[in-house]
Amino acid sequence: MIIFPKCKINIGLQIIEKRSDGYHNLESLFCDVNSPCDILEIVESDELSFSIYGRELNCAAEDNICIKAYKLLSKDFKIPPAEFHLYKNIPSGAGLGGGSSDGACTLILLNKLFELGIDKRTLASYAAILGSDCPFFIYAHLSTEGEINPMIVSGRGDILEEIDLPVLAGLQIKIVTPPVFVSTAEAYGGVVPKAPLIPLRDILKLPVEQWREHLFNDFEKHIFEKHPELVLCKEELYNQGAIYASMSGSGSSIFGLFRKKAAQEQLFNTP
Repeated sequence: MIIFPKCKINIGLQIIEKRSDGYHNLESLFCDVNSPCDILEIVESDELSFSIYGRELNCAAEDNICIKAYKLLSKDFKIPPAEFHLYKNIPSGAGLGGGSSDGACTLILLNKLFELGIDKRTLASYAAILGSDCPFFIYAHLSTEGEINPMIVSGRGDILEEIDLPVLAGLQIKIVTPPVFVSTAEAYGGVVPKAPLIPLRDILKLPVEQWREHLFNDFEKHIFEKHPELVLCKEELYNQGAIYASMSGSGSSIFGLFRKKAAQEQLFNTP
């Protein structure tokens, strides 16, 4: 059985405060994007195995999030051994949530393949154990085609709320990922948490053309200082006609939103 783990972009990312458990409370708008995507195949087998193709990952097979997801469900369900084949196309350390999407898709595929009968909400609860961004991808992949909505993500990334944003209808998106790896530790190590001057929901009500002056990714300032080539990528997207451009997540991918068809793909269908 095969699934295509998609990626996401962050439109605005506010780091509000550091929590007592070591995580940070944040607020961001998550939007799922179909390309780039990974390819994940799971096949019942006599023994558990994991193979990876495409982009290399700097971790042992047993540490991959797909195997962690398998072992997580195996604690509560009798799941046969399986072969995992993962083709990595989403770059790592790029702020696109590729690993989180792989983990969420593993839960979805195991649930279908072995007919475990786990509902969407419970799958999201398992996903939260794997990682902060994983629950979003449960909903993104299980939404009815044509009804995928952006979500406001808060808490440590585990509180999800659908939001209606007609301003996004028909926009095109282009994602650029320079050869720069930004670890989560590097991203959070240079950010100073603070309450936003304007709540994210209020900014999102503005016309997209006004977001440039009000909607920011709090990681950008210090990440751009360390990796000035990312600034050039963002400027180039504006030069190409983007009405809004930003770094996604903790970087290093930069995306631009366009009203013309010169971009990569349509982000949302016009109602």
